[in-house]
Amino acid sequence: MSLSIQEIVFCALGGLGMFLFGIKYMSEGLQTVAGKRMREFLEKGTKTPLRGVITGALTTALIQSSSGTTVLTVGLVNAGLLTLRQAIGVIMGANIGTTITAYMIGFKLEHYALPIIAVGVILMFFIKNKKVANVGQVLFGFGMLFYGMSVMGYGLKPLKDWDVFINLMTSVEDNPLLGVAIGTVMTVVVQSSSATIGVLQNLADQGAVTYQQAVPILFGDNIGTTVTALLASIGTTIAARRAALTHTLFNLSGTAIFLPLFLLGIFPEFIRLATNYFFVLLPGFEGTWETLNIRMQIAQTHGMFNITNTLLQLPFVGYLAWAVTKIVPGPDAQFIMEPRYLEPRLLANPSVALGQATREVLRMGRHARQFFSESVQFFFNPRSKDLNPMYLEQKEELINRLDNDITDYLVKLSADKKMTEDQSNYATTLLQVVTDLERIGDHADNIVELSIYSMENKITFSDEAVASIRSMAELTEKTLNMALKALETGDSFMARQVIRNEVVIDNLEKEFREGHIMRLNEGLCGGAEGSVFLDLLSNMERIGDHSVNIAEYVLGEMGAIERQKVKMASKAIAIKEDKALANGPGR
Repeated sequence: MSLSIQEIVFCALGGLGMFLFGIKYMSEGLQTVAGKRMREFLEKGTKTPLRGVITGALTTALIQSSSGTTVLTVGLVNAGLLTLRQAIGVIMGANIGTTITAYMIGFKLEHYALPIIAVGVILMFFIKNKKVANVGQVLFGFGMLFYGMSVMGYGLKPLKDWDVFINLMTSVEDNPLLGVAIGTVMTVVVQSSSATIGVLQNLADQGAVTYQQAVPILFGDNIGTTVTALLASIGTTIAARRAALTHTLFNLSGTAIFLPLFLLGIFPEFIRLATNYFFVLLPGFEGTWETLNIRMQIAQTHGMFNITNTLLQLPFVGYLAWAVTKIVPGPDAQFIMEPRYLEPRLLANPSVALGQATREVLRMGRHARQFFSESVQFFFNPRSKDLNPMYLEQKEELINRLDNDITDYLVKLSADKKMTEDQSNYATTLLQVVTDLERIGDHADNIVELSIYSMENKITFSDEAVASIRSMAELTEKTLNMALKALETGDSFMARQVIRNEVVIDNLEKEFREGHIMRLNEGLCGGAEGSVFLDLLSNMERIGDHSVNIAEYVLGEMGAIERQKVKMASKAIAIKEDKALANGPGR
């Protein structure tokens, strides 16, 4: 029965739509079932590139989306939870895992699509258990995938008799690069290599495309799927952009290697031999390359391409990382989010464990100090290439994670009855320091948010206001540096200087607030500018307070007394100055 052009278009596009919906719905259901364990699995299973490949392959096989895995990997790199080298392994593995969909299509399960959809709907709408409903979503998406494939195949069937299509495929056979371009563009448009490979398998099954014509398009499909990760990396850190670019370079290199081998007949012969002498050993695999249907031959080629490409390039992970570093230059905004010194096995030895906790607290302090310094730099230069909101957000996340990890470690340590009273008191002090450092990070983050607000709303400050902010920031940063140095060295003289500086910071804030009110009365600044200005002063003043808290921990019981003495002395000086002003000169 011949179909009209309208029927062909409707069936092909409608079937493709159902196929894409099925993949997306199934992938989302699988990710819901996996939950945050999938993210943790990616974080922990990447200590070596080989383990990263296995982790990436298993994750992609689980969620049925290489794009989903690579986007998640880019996100983990952006958050500082994976290094670039670890991410490369995961991305290589994702290419292997995504071949599962092509194999499923090769089994021709369309005849079971409607019963699978029915089971999925029953589980989703008639079973109240959420986990069962999620499984229903997976089954529904799985069924829709194959039903869409069936509808699409029905619509594509007449293409094998169209002269235009026949000429295009003949051109692909004569010019393989055209086939690579077609596959790339198709996948970029559809945003799913599984979908475009599914279309390719269907066209081949209908006799519209030969195996020789399909393979170059298949290589293009693998290149096109990398665009999703590239789009996801826009606005992220330099390390995340490098990770996304790695996916593109990996698949481009694979095509550059295997397309010539395919044209020379070497790669097809390799696949045939692997199928006949290796895959035949797998449970459930019957027959040889010649007995496979064309869908399964394309799936097998897809699988062997990604497996061999990974095996070839895996030893050169370091070179791949070097290449993307050259292409995307700039400072590496990569942080090690995990604690460096908190070894759980040392908890049985309180003195050693406290020493390790101290080192981690000092590391957290260095990051908090740097974050404040960078937040101020960002305020004065919000369009800096080295400092962007994503980088600073990553820094704040690092401080929060260290806060949680150090606190958990010290709580576990404090539960040990072997600790002496002095050790217990010191653990409590470290907990207090961690709290202060976390709050310093919050105030630095507030400064970043105020900077972004000022930039977005085109807020400008008077020269006097800018000078006030700069002098307040310089003194606050100097005081914070001294507090952390006193904590590291136990220098009581420096700790006392921190307390004296804090009084100066308080006085500066008061002075600058009064100056702002004068400018406001004179019409030199508006309400929005004033609000941001005062919030900046307040956040820096609070950082000064937390710096004093750290100094007091160094001084111990004398800390609060010292603070009170300095404040009283400062107050006495202020009263004396006020009296001198009241009496006036010459009185």
